[in-house]
Amino acid sequence: MPRENINDLVVFIAIAREGSFTKAAARMGVSQSALSHSIRQLEERLGIRLFTRTTRAVSPTEAGQRLLTGIGPHFDSIEQELEALNLFRDKPAGTIRIAAASNTISHVLWPKIREFLPEYPQISVELFTDNGLTDIVNGRFDAGVRLGDQIAKDMIAVRIGPDIRFAAVATPEFFKQHGKPATPQQLTQFKCINFRLPTAGGLYAWEFEENGEEFKVRVDGQLVFNEIYHIIQATLDGFGISYMPEELAKPHIESGEFERVLDAWCPLWEGPYLYYPNWRQAPPAFSALVEALRHRP
Repeated sequence: MPRENINDLVVFIAIAREGSFTKAAARMGVSQSALSHSIRQLEERLGIRLFTRTTRAVSPTEAGQRLLTGIGPHFDSIEQELEALNLFRDKPAGTIRIAAASNTISHVLWPKIREFLPEYPQISVELFTDNGLTDIVNGRFDAGVRLGDQIAKDMIAVRIGPDIRFAAVATPEFFKQHGKPATPQQLTQFKCINFRLPTAGGLYAWEFEENGEEFKVRVDGQLVFNEIYHIIQATLDGFGISYMPEELAKPHIESGEFERVLDAWCPLWEGPYLYYPNWRQAPPAFSALVEALRHRP
């Protein structure tokens, strides 16, 4: 196969998976015009249209989807075999891409990765902020991070953090002015700060527990965010009660900026796991990082 065909097929796979010439160009570190030229050449040689283009999206045609399904796994296998050659290096090397929520990156991944990287100068780590439930396979990530009950059974899962609790908090001034809820059900009578789920698009229903039984409360208020750090700031500014991971609320509770309520109803949940596909052989760089991230109580 001529070399230009191989190069153009690599471009085709990148665009098809990203659904965007712009994103594919950023991923590959080349110009968008260069990718457009490659696809135009490939379509002319094949005599087939591979993409449907609109002002908002790029998607494979039926022929393009068939080509992606047929050749994509083979290029993936080539990449995995090239990564496997790291076995013959003196030290592991390569790039590892992980998708995780912003607070997980800050409080679970980064404290360990900043200790790991100086020991492995030939390993690069890309951390992608993902507050939804991204498909790591389609997203071309090496791994993702979720709580234990959110991981598909066909994935390998490695515990990387302790169990977590959530905390319902607001400023002392807010509680002084509006009073405090005595039970979770009374939250419906207060201004609360909502979190919109990035994947499903709905509002997160606050989860509580009583006598071993879980239940949810849907709250209301003037503000909705899809990023936890914005919720923290709005809570500090006195706009209502919020529900957030205990580790994020703790510094503000200790400083007196937040007061906690409904503590007895906040359950303990299984902590975060790094999860990834069941590969035949994980590259040495990835195996080294997994060991560094592994939770050791």
